[in-house]
Amino acid sequence: MLLSLPSLWFYGFLVFIYSIPNIPSDTLTPTDAIVVWTGGPCRITTGVELLAQGLSDKLFVSGVETSKPTLLGLQCGSYLSRQALAPLQDKIYLGHSALSTMGNAIETAAWARKNRIRSVRLVTTPVHMPRSLSEFQAEMPHIDVIPHPVNIINFDHRRWYQSWSVFFKVSREYCKFLLVKVGIRPWWRENILENP
Repeated sequence: MLLSLPSLWFYGFLVFIYSIPNIPSDTLTPTDAIVVWTGGPCRITTGVELLAQGLSDKLFVSGVETSKPTLLGLQCGSYLSRQALAPLQDKIYLGHSALSTMGNAIETAAWARKNRIRSVRLVTTPVHMPRSLSEFQAEMPHIDVIPHPVNIINFDHRRWYQSWSVFFKVSREYCKFLLVKVGIRPWWRENILENP
């Protein structure tokens, strides 16, 4: 008996939700760069902390709407002091052009080519990670990626059934992920500079 379209969607939704890890599986391997795609809480803070831990000597933040000094002030409860942040400023690179996840991938790819990056640690929220990895693979298939999901307090995607707002956010991300996986992407591409 064939499943109905809503049943197939819901089955895929469950597989999507429960296959996404809340925490990174690899926290030790160094990479050529740490990459943060903005759009959610604590992503930048996590990227800066990973930089401070020495997991890379470069941090690229895509989709930034502010300046570097202001960015370093948004520390989301970080354990890093101002003295610890000061020497990191010269290792942080900002991209200001991206307006979406696809834009993040395009902007990051341009920066990676310029800096001869071959491996990255990608920092974003757990639910955003599957689509981010798909967009990353589309733009940068030859770069090794270590996913580094950022655990968000008070947002557990695996408890989607307890809150309509969580269900809405997660189901919307699942639908976007499906579109990317089947190759349905916007006919336009963001106008990302080749030298961000």
